Amino acid sequence: MNAASASPETLGPDLLDRLPAAVQTPGYDRKTLAPGMAHLGVGAFHRSHQAEYTDDLLARQFDRWGVVGINIRPPTLADTLGRQGGLYTRLIRENSHIEARIVGSIVRVVDSQDSAAPALGVLSSSDIELVTMTVTEKGYCHIPSSGALDLGHPDIVHDLANPHTPRSLPGILARALELRRATHGRSMTLLSCDNIPTNGTILETVVRSFAERRGGNGLADWIAANAAFPSAMVDRIAPAVTQNDLDSVEQWFGYRDGAVAVCEPFRQWVIEQKFAGRMPRWDLVGATFVDDVTPFEHLKMRVLNGAQTTLATLGVLAGLEHTFDAIADPLLSAFIRHMLVEETLPTLMPVPGVLPLAYVEQSLGRLKNTAIRHRNHQIATDGSQKIVQRLLNPIRERLSQGASIGLLSVPVAGWMAYLIQASARFGKRWPVSDPYAGKVAEIADATGRDAPALVSAILAIDTIFDPGLAANETFHAAVISALNELLSDDPMVAVRHSLEQDEIARLKRSKQSAL
Repeated sequence: MNAASASPETLGPDLLDRLPAAVQTPGYDRKTLAPGMAHLGVGAFHRSHQAEYTDDLLARQFDRWGVVGINIRPPTLADTLGRQGGLYTRLIRENSHIEARIVGSIVRVVDSQDSAAPALGVLSSSDIELVTMTVTEKGYCHIPSSGALDLGHPDIVHDLANPHTPRSLPGILARALELRRATHGRSMTLLSCDNIPTNGTILETVVRSFAERRGGNGLADWIAANAAFPSAMVDRIAPAVTQNDLDSVEQWFGYRDGAVAVCEPFRQWVIEQKFAGRMPRWDLVGATFVDDVTPFEHLKMRVLNGAQTTLATLGVLAGLEHTFDAIADPLLSAFIRHMLVEETLPTLMPVPGVLPLAYVEQSLGRLKNTAIRHRNHQIATDGSQKIVQRLLNPIRERLSQGASIGLLSVPVAGWMAYLIQASARFGKRWPVSDPYAGKVAEIADATGRDAPALVSAILAIDTIFDPGLAANETFHAAVISALNELLSDDPMVAVRHSLEQDEIARLKRSKQSAL
């Protein structure tokens, strides 16, 4: 391979032996790797996380654990991973440090956007013992406030009427399990790797609820006896890949790669020990198998993800583009640390081997990585699906104990302000992607800049806000106060005021404890 060539070669199996020494290649013979698992939702996160763990495992303990990657939503895979034989470059980036590696665990890709048939063909195969998935929160077609299957979701309505040609994740998985029962009867583990608390429980709920709604053929009972839905906590920051990332591989290493994945050095995977059959021994390469994922979930979602959601919406309101820009802002940095230490950490259960304050500092340090160009608008995507576990649940727990919520209320109002200002009445300041963007825009267009009315109407969306929480006067008042300031000409006044009020409250507490 000539790195100076006018037309660099595209990454593929034939190129593996001719790559620069700086690029690590798979430590096993890919030609002998057979598929044993499937993955739904082959995006940047899967390529930076589960596929890399599997690549590590294959190098350490080779077994039939090749991955068949399936997308049931855009983008298509044929022209990127498919063209490259499943190979891609994983770039670890930390400030000025770069580490390149070719990951080889994906043996085949399947595009199933136009029809479920290709996906069903893979998922129902007796060769596939496990399916993992990263389809984002909204892919589960559940109601965020309760975790129940959303029977009004258009795809669920379609799939219940047309169960053999499903569109939704619950419909596709239920049909695949039905085909498995009819053809070979082999059990399967379905492992959610999405950033949702109790993700295995939610996946099981939506799949079995869908099967029960279809009724009549005992499918739900067969699923209960033959499928396992372990919960998992996954962690690695992997921003959307840019054209600059693709170009940089060509510039640095001399080959083209249309499926580059970029991520930070840190990674974590905690998996509930609840399997229907064989499982890859990911615990040999850094994953952790546990009986209860919940403490790890709460820690990560409320601290790291809570910080990300807070910095994303407040960062946009402050005119900042990336997470590292937001955390570098002295006011936002002080706010996020105070919020996490004062109000979030007291809601956490003990996590084996983890010191909470150290975890906060580690998380904030990760967000400062200037090489991870995570756009605030990207992190703010689908915020309505995220704020329940990241902000509302800790707020509810604080209120039940009579504790302060003045800091945690600000990012809730920040999410509201972010969507409100995308409405026509507020000038469509930026495009947003959120299942409730239309609903909030309707409220904003009808209400205008009346913070109490805006908050009352948005809190009435009971699929996001538990009615008991929405009716809480302390919460209601705190969100109104923050939203009123966030919609002003100086939105950061809300952040300054909340910090000042928190300082006053802490001084009062210290005086009382001294008496």
